Amino acid sequence: MKYAFVFPGQGSQFVGMGKELSENFATAREVFGEVNDALEQDLFKIMCEGPDTELTMTANAQPALMAFSMAVVRILEKDFGIKLKDKAAYVAGHSLGEYSAACAAGVFSLSDTAKLLRLRGEAMQNAVPYGKGGMAAVLGLSFHDVGALVEACSNGKDICVAANDNAEGQVVLSGSMRAIDRAVEIAEEFGARKCVKLSVSAPFHSPYMAPAADAMARAFMDVQASDAQIPLVANVLAQPITEHGEIIKHLIEQVTGTVRWRETMQFFGEQGVTDLVEIGAGKVLSGIAKRSNKEMFSTSVGSIENIEELANNL
Repeated sequence: MKYAFVFPGQGSQFVGMGKELSENFATAREVFGEVNDALEQDLFKIMCEGPDTELTMTANAQPALMAFSMAVVRILEKDFGIKLKDKAAYVAGHSLGEYSAACAAGVFSLSDTAKLLRLRGEAMQNAVPYGKGGMAAVLGLSFHDVGALVEACSNGKDICVAANDNAEGQVVLSGSMRAIDRAVEIAEEFGARKCVKLSVSAPFHSPYMAPAADAMARAFMDVQASDAQIPLVANVLAQPITEHGEIIKHLIEQVTGTVRWRETMQFFGEQGVTDLVEIGAGKVLSGIAKRSNKEMFSTSVGSIENIEELANNL
């Protein structure tokens, strides 16, 4: 058995996340308390009670998803005696999930990870005026073939790029709203099955996020980091790294760069990963894995039942 542990990105959050774990494990309460203290805000109350509009705000959703993932990791480690570094061949995370992966691999403290994600969320939101940028999912085109559509929708002033290469035939575009609207309008002419605008507040993983990348570069100067105890497969590389300076460099690049998730899944397959475990909220990444690699067993772990089952299997 060869395990990869992966961590979800934005969009997987839901009101009520973490409540069950908090009610049953002191370890989870410690995690949520530490995140609250780091942010000087009762984020856990928003996670449990909402409202949904407040939880989905980028600056809340990013640290909330990380906190939930890390609560699961800490419960596995403290309550079930399962150390990720002893079981995982690799860790990876989708966009903000890469910070969760880095935290789980011992690169950053929980407190620092929460602060970094709060700043990242705010910086990404502030990089582009609301309504000026967006994202759209293109279905039925490969990453290679979506290039012609991107070119047709971009000019000197308004551009869009392939932001997330999630799976074969599932690519997310990001850019100015004009370019995104154009992509939705003409995608079928380029062979796409459909192109759907996403409900997001900014053009993430595009050149428009350059101010946010600069903000993250400054923030990392004040953060203590260690080399990863588990190889981390970086979004912008789809290759594993462990040196903390390299991890930070690529986390900064990731703000404007493409999330190469299809290639990350490909890498896991090539390295003989047999089991992919999604730690935290939702089932997006385990769902992609099921479609991408029929031979790899994939599961999502976010409930007490899931945690107990995984602990028994490990």
